[in-house]
Amino acid sequence: MNDLALTRRSLLGTAAVGGGLCALPAWARGRDMNAALLRQGLDEVSGAVIDLAVGRGMRMVEGRRGHGVAVNGSVPGPLVRLKEGQTVRINVTNTLDEDTSIHWHGLLVPFHMDGVPGISFPGILPGQTFTYEFPVRQAGTYWWHSHSGLQEQTGHYGPIVVDPAEPDPVAADSDHVLLLSEFTPLHPHTIMGKLKKGEAYFNHQQRNWTDDYPLTAQERRMWAEMRMMPTDISDVSGATYSFLANGHGPTEGLEYPFRAGERLRLRVINGSAMTFFNLRIPGLPITVVAADGQNVRPIKVDELQIGVAETYDIIVEPGSDAAYTVVAEAMDRSGMAVATLAARPGARAPVPPLRDPPLLTMKDMGMGGMDGQMDHGGMNHGQMGGGQMDHGQMNHGQMDHAAMGHGTASHAAASGAAKQGAMGASGAAHDMKMRDTSLLPPDVKAGPGVDMVSMHPADRMGDPGIGLDDVDHRVLTYKDLIALTPNRDLRTPSRQMEIHLTGNMERYMWSFDGQKFNAVSDQPIRFAYDERVRIKLVNDTMMAHPIHLHGHFFELVNGAEADRQPLKHTVIVQPGGSAQFDLTANEPGDWAFHCHLLYHMHAGMFQIVSVAAASSGHMAVPTASAA
Repeated sequence: MNDLALTRRSLLGTAAVGGGLCALPAWARGRDMNAALLRQGLDEVSGAVIDLAVGRGMRMVEGRRGHGVAVNGSVPGPLVRLKEGQTVRINVTNTLDEDTSIHWHGLLVPFHMDGVPGISFPGILPGQTFTYEFPVRQAGTYWWHSHSGLQEQTGHYGPIVVDPAEPDPVAADSDHVLLLSEFTPLHPHTIMGKLKKGEAYFNHQQRNWTDDYPLTAQERRMWAEMRMMPTDISDVSGATYSFLANGHGPTEGLEYPFRAGERLRLRVINGSAMTFFNLRIPGLPITVVAADGQNVRPIKVDELQIGVAETYDIIVEPGSDAAYTVVAEAMDRSGMAVATLAARPGARAPVPPLRDPPLLTMKDMGMGGMDGQMDHGGMNHGQMGGGQMDHGQMNHGQMDHAAMGHGTASHAAASGAAKQGAMGASGAAHDMKMRDTSLLPPDVKAGPGVDMVSMHPADRMGDPGIGLDDVDHRVLTYKDLIALTPNRDLRTPSRQMEIHLTGNMERYMWSFDGQKFNAVSDQPIRFAYDERVRIKLVNDTMMAHPIHLHGHFFELVNGAEADRQPLKHTVIVQPGGSAQFDLTANEPGDWAFHCHLLYHMHAGMFQIVSVAAASSGHMAVPTASAA
């Protein structure tokens, strides 16, 4: 049967009922799991046939207890190790009392094996076994997770390592996985409910910001009128989260052994629900060799920010010290995950204290392209089909913002405040309106789900991430990434598309183009088979969003030569800024496209991308295989 003949309706009976559940171990029988705690850490499974069982149990992290969803009895679930070129059958048995699923994040699979209920298959019902079968088409570091409800938050995730068919261009003496995530004793629907009632519920850092940060009364009024805080960096913070390394809390002693002088490869995966991490190893430089599983030219840095759902492979070469601390500090600096490179068991290095929380700036308000003279000469929102707004003829020295709905503002003073880390030390800056919907393209729905519009969303591909633009060491940016091997498709994109990331933070509404996803009424984003498209993502919110496209790799438009644009499956779009990528739509089927912040996706920042079937005589070229 043709793969594309398997529509969503016809899939509503494809999950085979699994027999022999009574033969499963106690932890895998759902209701019998409360007696024993789920294991922390990673097992490994491999081979042509792999069996995974999803069950429920209790977790204990640093003395805090909570419910969890585990795979094969552990959180994270097992490392799935595959070989490029093999075909694998993965039998997933659901012992829960609710539906479940597994999405193979970053793997190029047939659409009906992608594991998104309601789009590519019906989900795995309680008591059933579903068999995923697909060829393994690329090497690299990836991960898997549930795409059902909010199960990912409770522990339903794990790593994937695909060994290359050819000799690995990355030479290393040892190879380890570092999977970053979170634990909370709260049920994820409780978290979602609290965010809907008050999006700042978990932001305990905001309670004292007026005392701790040197902002004027006018600046405080400005932030209050926008119903925002300059410390509003993460929706869910260390107030409820413990940050984990391979399922272990920061005091629970995760170690990686090493010998002095060896090349140690760490495959870093951000498998968290909501947390961006800033990764560093004090005393050791980090050499980045792969991004999202795809090899890049080695680049040496001292720190990198890894967004939710991204992966980076890094090489470190420990010296003669007995231990080095691996620090994954939450972006809002409310906590950290910790591991140790240890020359001998039990060796430890100092754990650095948490740094001061970062502050949002003018750039995060969508004014990143404005200097002290407010030069808008390059701004044209109509370039990709949006509304026309040519600022080239505006006299910005005498700019009347009242006519634009922005009141009046001293932009020289605002620019100076931006250098101090907070926006706006001007006499009337607090009157600036942040919701000028005339700046939006006509296809963006400017309803109650949009409480901010980026006035000048500059390209922020060169930003290191919130809080890292003023550190005194080297930090990775997207502009540093250069593909190790040439990309195959060098065609100029035949069209451009602009998609706005929109939200109302106070109401906790998140969407694309002002529209929350509706499976019944929404039309998918459609691409012709093998179409080459340049997509511009514009972030009209003050939060960073990791945007993930299933089933494809795309090329970041980051300033690299066209044949060396880095391949990724997830891109961070910085607050108030933009990012662009080139996509070759050569994977037929229906695919999820969404923000990978779990509660943003759950709230509506989700869409379906539909790629037409290949015409006869055309074969899909696996984009990732070139890297």
